[in-house]
Amino acid sequence: MQRTDFIAVNEPLLDGNEKKYLTECIDTGWISSEGPFVEKFELAFSSRVSRKWGIAVCNGTAALDAAIDALGIGPGDEVILPAFTIISCIGQLIRCGAKPVLVDSDPRTWNMDVTQIEAKITPRTKAIMVVHTYGLPVDMDPVLEIAKRHGLYIIEDAAEAHGQTYRGRACGSFGDISTFSFYPNKLVTTGEGGMIVTNDDTLAATCYSLRNLCFKPQRRFVHERLGWNLRMTNLQAALGVAQLERIDEFATRKRAMGSATASCFRASRACRFLWLKRRTPTTSIGSMDCC
Repeated sequence: MQRTDFIAVNEPLLDGNEKKYLTECIDTGWISSEGPFVEKFELAFSSRVSRKWGIAVCNGTAALDAAIDALGIGPGDEVILPAFTIISCIGQLIRCGAKPVLVDSDPRTWNMDVTQIEAKITPRTKAIMVVHTYGLPVDMDPVLEIAKRHGLYIIEDAAEAHGQTYRGRACGSFGDISTFSFYPNKLVTTGEGGMIVTNDDTLAATCYSLRNLCFKPQRRFVHERLGWNLRMTNLQAALGVAQLERIDEFATRKRAMGSATASCFRASRACRFLWLKRRTPTTSIGSMDCC
């Protein structure tokens, strides 16, 4: 029985074209990952974040798993990432024999303290994983500079940053490879789902292969690499296409909710707020209101 005595973390809005597109899937019989909405969602979402490739997968954790594998991270490699994040960011690193190297959080933002990154770099460091916590962008300029200077990959976990920007660029457009989640508490939901985005042709091809058990186009059942079944269904993608049509509306609504919540607590000395740099004509480091 559904409880009614609590406030939900999030309630998805499904009153757009969701039912129409789901009905189309059922009426045509295209419910598997081979249906047309998957490619539509990939193209629309990757375009939204200014990336060449979008690879739809079954959830955000799967997106991170495939991204880490696609970069060739393995035994002995080190990946620098925030101490405050979900276990999904560490799981595949542990499984493949790599070492997570944790950076503490900035108490003002709860994102990784980028001033600590360089001290964590060793000859074994292969990548920096940034996580835009609760939709507030990491300060990316110093991260990009450090990664370039040391020849490191950037894995960008933008699971909670749909529609968010940093200095006018979409979150999800900064990593060598970037990932999103579409769980129901996200701004865009497919029920369960995720997306990998990148501009790198080789990484994209590898991720497409990894999500589909690494079947080979010419000899389907001859495998040279182990992959997963991470495919997104046409039903999930149909939800995603409908949700993406309203992302700006959803973002505006969320910001209004954040402002209302903040104003309710602003008078309380017991409440500390996340530090947000407001949107200006030239910068948008953190443009979402939250507390």
